Amino acid sequence: MKQQGAGTVLSYQKASVFIVTLVLAFITYWGGIAEAYTRWNTQEEYSHGFLIPLVSLYILWEKKDLILSSVSRPMWSGYFLILLSLLVYILGELSALFILIQYSFVLTLVGLSMIFLGKASRYTLAPILLLLFAIPLPYVIEVVLTAKLQLVSSWLGVQVIRLFDIPVYLEGNIIDLGVYKLQVVEACSGLRYLFPLMSLGFIAAYFYRASFWKKAVVFLATIPITILMNSFRIGVIGVLVDNWGIAQAEGFLHDFEGWIIFMACAGLLALLIWLMEKLTTGYSFADVFGVEQYNKTKPIFYENNASSSGNLIIFSLTVLTLLSSYGVTHYIDNRQEIIPEHNALVNFPMQLEEWTGYQMPLDDRVESKLAMTDYLLANYQNKQKQTVNFYVAYYETQRKGESPHSPRVCIPGGGWEIAAFDRIEANGHPANRVIIKKGTQEQLVYYWFQGHGRIVANEYINKWYLLQDSIIKNRTDGSLVRMVTMVADNETVAQAEQRILSFMQVAEPKLKQYIAE
Repeated sequence: MKQQGAGTVLSYQKASVFIVTLVLAFITYWGGIAEAYTRWNTQEEYSHGFLIPLVSLYILWEKKDLILSSVSRPMWSGYFLILLSLLVYILGELSALFILIQYSFVLTLVGLSMIFLGKASRYTLAPILLLLFAIPLPYVIEVVLTAKLQLVSSWLGVQVIRLFDIPVYLEGNIIDLGVYKLQVVEACSGLRYLFPLMSLGFIAAYFYRASFWKKAVVFLATIPITILMNSFRIGVIGVLVDNWGIAQAEGFLHDFEGWIIFMACAGLLALLIWLMEKLTTGYSFADVFGVEQYNKTKPIFYENNASSSGNLIIFSLTVLTLLSSYGVTHYIDNRQEIIPEHNALVNFPMQLEEWTGYQMPLDDRVESKLAMTDYLLANYQNKQKQTVNFYVAYYETQRKGESPHSPRVCIPGGGWEIAAFDRIEANGHPANRVIIKKGTQEQLVYYWFQGHGRIVANEYINKWYLLQDSIIKNRTDGSLVRMVTMVADNETVAQAEQRILSFMQVAEPKLKQYIAE
């Protein structure tokens, strides 16, 4: 063992191998990195992603002396972590789940740090894990989270409006002020605050020199702060619109209000740290917030034999493993996904025995949001003039994240309340049976997921089958099928159910011709 200055820890050989493996990692994971960049560039919820790597690099630079002075022999656990991360990566490539690829990249960086820096990785772990906050959520999770936050923010926003004695009525995500109606759209759900503020909370907790429970409080507090402040913003906009017109909810003023609220959220985080210290230790904000400094007077001992046989083995294995994984995934990427032919749903018959239908187009904005390949939306009437709404959304590929949205997510946004939900057998296959209500109105909804010769009711089991088929069959096509009928004032739910079942018996045999087996 030998004492050295902080700057001489990494030999040129070790540094060179580290740079090579880092470049290999970036080349291997380039597809996942590029997808994250695209979503940072196109979705405001993730626009903070551009800053996260810069903050990570800044923290690493500030700690460079502490890191370099603590370098030790390679940790084999880092190599096994890389093996695990590359298995996740290959699974992500096979299934085209970018979140698996991106999480795997972060794990690989942690593994490389453990191999080349050894015990000094304890100082690089937090900056590397910070990159997790730059990873966009899968679309299916984002849609569910957005819908939930929309409902919560709408309800809390209405409570703020009522504090000003303004009469207001809430119907789903629509705030009715009488003269004006405000819709709390996806962009106002709060996700645009939540992800950046959680990132900021993690950074603040990292720089906060305090016990773990205080750091945890700071980070977790970002969630309620985001929801409450976003709801407050919605409420304030409602008050402004009621007094000064709809212009208060549009254009520059709307965006400016958003920036003010985000800055207020950041201020509340700082206030929380100040309050906790005031109530517990009495320290000032400046005393407990900052980067841990390297103590140059403290002797550090480490092993500085970068060329030993043990080091050579683990470095060589790391390079070979990354090269092998790149070769495997390059082969996977070059596989041509099988996209089966299907009959266009516009040709679906509008006469099904006694049922006569007419097609209806979706709103362009809704169609763009759902991002399906093909769809059918039609109302069918029987001889008694009773209507069943029939909707089929077909996706020829779900590799890029687009997938059918579960009606359970979309229903509450229209002001409907789910009164009952069951999974049943209908017409010889599983289906979801939902009773929804809005005021005195009542509707019965049946829906399921169909494709690859199977019908599945559970959306999560459907995702599992999709993952299997993407690997084994190299196919990710699939459909959502939904039927809706109104429960009239003079009939029971059982009568409405018979109507849907009657329509299913004539529609499903025809539908098989339009959804690939």
